Amino acid sequence: MNKIIVIGSPGSGKSTFSKKLKEILNIPLYHLDMIWHKEDKTTISKEEFDNKLNEIFKEDKWIIDGNYNRTLELRIKEAEVIYLLDIDVLECLDNAENRVGKLRTDMPWKEEELNEEFKRFIIDFPLTSLPRIYELLDKYKDNKKIIILKSRKEIDDYIRSLKC
Repeated sequence: MNKIIVIGSPGSGKSTFSKKLKEILNIPLYHLDMIWHKEDKTTISKEEFDNKLNEIFKEDKWIIDGNYNRTLELRIKEAEVIYLLDIDVLECLDNAENRVGKLRTDMPWKEEELNEEFKRFIIDFPLTSLPRIYELLDKYKDNKKIIILKSRKEIDDYIRSLKC
């Protein structure tokens, strides 16, 4: 388990899960939000993002946390293990609301509000993003280790099992 991606809806707990994996496995962690976004809330170019991603791929070990559908299949191809946190929408919304106003290590700024566009993205995620994710997971299921966790309890139990 040296090349890992963690995907799922915003608010599903990807970053928290990824940090725990990093601690247990002692593997470098990269948050896509930290790569894509600048502190002034602008973004880098797609080319620069892709270049940074390709640099990460050259490393022997990594955990990449984030969705970014445009590069999802590329990351799936490069990964050995794929974690999908397929968590209930209401829990994702609640988690996203609870992190507003808090400093985070996976985002270069402190969110001051959960805007309506982002809320809509979370609400629509099961209909707009999950089908494509499951399609890609099915496409690569024969040569990738795919772990789907569907609740906070499953996530916590899985982390506990890795510590043993």
